[in-house]
Amino acid sequence: MLILLPPSEGKADAGTGRRLDLTRLSLPELTDARARVLAALVQLCGGAGPAAATGAAAASAGGAAPDEAAALEALGLTPGLAGELRRNARLERAATAEAGRLYTGVLYEALDLATLPAAAQRAARRSVLISSGLWGAVRLTDRIPPYRCPIGARLPGVGALSAYWRRELGPALEAAAGRGPVLDLRSGAYAATWTPRGELAERTVTVRVLHERDTPSGPVRSVVSHFNKATKGRLVRDLLTAGARPRTADGLVAALREAKYTVLEQPVAAGRPRAVDVVVTQL
Repeated sequence: MLILLPPSEGKADAGTGRRLDLTRLSLPELTDARARVLAALVQLCGGAGPAAATGAAAASAGGAAPDEAAALEALGLTPGLAGELRRNARLERAATAEAGRLYTGVLYEALDLATLPAAAQRAARRSVLISSGLWGAVRLTDRIPPYRCPIGARLPGVGALSAYWRRELGPALEAAAGRGPVLDLRSGAYAATWTPRGELAERTVTVRVLHERDTPSGPVRSVVSHFNKATKGRLVRDLLTAGARPRTADGLVAALREAKYTVLEQPVAAGRPRAVDVVVTQL
């Protein structure tokens, strides 16, 4: 089983290990594509460095200096996050951490990898891939530095990252999927970077989380946002802890139900991923 997760904006403040080495990351077929994005990001943010260091001049002009302003706009960041540009500018020489420890957002708090039983941790290392605007996709054990590069960014010479990775990711993720089922928990923007097709799509299960609450007129279900991430983290944790090893999409849906989740299947066309709703009553 392959489990696809989104990244999180929340990340550890700093790495503690060796410097970044792209050749040591998983999915080596993505090395050149990663190098192009990394170089473009470092160049974009490095150009903002001197301007950011002389913030007084920018402030006196009533805003960010031109290079800094362009970098912030390209990355969709506010002026208050200018420090992220300086961190990005140092990525090639920054210390790294395992991706499983680097991402600290709501989903990863709920997944809580560090407290999984040993067998579940081994299963996570085998099966989980994390999408990324900078790296394309990484495994939990890949060592990367903290960065800020959302999938909605546009980088000079690379363009829109969503379109860029849509061209690059297919062969690598198809190979990673192998012949087993795929549990796709990516958010919309990251899901758009790779859509499985044909037979592989029929082995893929996508999940939407619905919150059911009682009202005077009866139960009402609604899509959740923030708590969607927490539910997905718990869902992955429960599958890994249970030792689930489904061989088919049917087996994956059955494993979710065995983990005590209420799963509603949606109609789906042939050759498209299988969509399910997971209904929760507590957030």
